[in-house]
Amino acid sequence: MGKCRGLRTARKLRSHRRDQKWHDKRYKEAHLGTALKANPFGGASHAKGIVLEKVGVEAKQPNSAIRKCVRDVGLSPGPGRSHMPRSN
Repeated sequence: MGKCRGLRTARKLRSHRRDQKWHDKRYKEAHLGTALKANPFGGASHAKGIVLEKVGVEAKQPNSAIRKCVRDVGLSPGPGRSHMPRSN
């Protein structure tokens, strides 16, 4: 049993190809969207960690500013990072 070959088979060929695409592992992985949901960075290409909380750090004398900082869990082994997740 082969594929349809007539003049009026375009719809059948197109719909069959569309159905068969979902049996391809790479196509399914790319189009389901579950890879992005499972990724903690959500597909962000430059992300290096997940923010746990925002903290304010007071500056040294004679300045009285409050520096905005974050506590994070570094997950991506970027430049100058180790491969182990760290927590501050």
